[in-house]
Amino acid sequence: MKRRSLLKAVGLAAGAMVSGTLPSLAAVPENQGAKKKKVALTVAHITDVHIGEGENAPERFKKCLKHIVAKHKPDFFLNGGDSIGDASYDNVVYDQVIKQWSIWDDCLKTLNKYEVHSCIGNHDSWWKAPSKDHEMYGKSYVVKRLKIPNRYYSFTKKNWHFIVLDGNNGNISLDKEQYEWLEKELDKLPASTPTLLMSHYPILGTTQVLVGGGHSDSKKLKDLFYKHKDKVRVCLSGHNHLSDNTHYNDVLYCCNGAMSGFWWGKGDAESAGPGYYLETPPGYAMLTLYEDGTVDNEYVAHTY
Repeated sequence: MKRRSLLKAVGLAAGAMVSGTLPSLAAVPENQGAKKKKVALTVAHITDVHIGEGENAPERFKKCLKHIVAKHKPDFFLNGGDSIGDASYDNVVYDQVIKQWSIWDDCLKTLNKYEVHSCIGNHDSWWKAPSKDHEMYGKSYVVKRLKIPNRYYSFTKKNWHFIVLDGNNGNISLDKEQYEWLEKELDKLPASTPTLLMSHYPILGTTQVLVGGGHSDSKKLKDLFYKHKDKVRVCLSGHNHLSDNTHYNDVLYCCNGAMSGFWWGKGDAESAGPGYYLETPPGYAMLTLYEDGTVDNEYVAHTY
């Protein structure tokens, strides 16, 4: 609640919405008259779902997932974290955590056989479990519920490589073990392998400059990405419930808005429409990944 109050007081957000959709931005502009690029993958990016019982959120989320599948027919989904309403607050108890994850599981049945590759958000872990030895304590339980191989991991689809990070360490950063793994992961990739990285928190961009909530190790990561500038093409994030595309050193940093918008509520009193958080509506993003390593990121508002 403190974070929401701070952001509301600031009263700022990145990007302007036009008819509910942000213009896409390619990592490398396509020359006029050039040969049409070949699409490798179409990926749906959802983040900050914050699912719970209130505000009819489960049914609204299911409707939006069905809409994404019917309209866009993505190859798979990327989930940017904060999947459940919250497990991190001091007053959250066992039954609440179990209930939220059961609602998440039920909603994802809507996707049938679609793959969902997730990262851990700051609100997903239950730190007030009875003890650190409890099976539901911390990130290991979230890894289990999200059905992911580890708190950070990688996979490959078509000619694209995907790296999922865990920024929930210290002052929003990668821990030493994870950073060393990331260095080796990028080193071993063949030259010019187009790579997408996803973290819950923005690494670079406008939203964290305005309202906070970004990686504290952004300069260190920026330097690493520059070392592998022939590989790293796009970094996805959420967390701030705001939408921003920042293009730096040939890397597209996309902080996409929240599926839950204003936490499934009516929105800010001074916002532009229902469910808006500051000037950003609830929504999802569609990424078009091309065989040549370029990418389009389009943020799409939803009204469910």
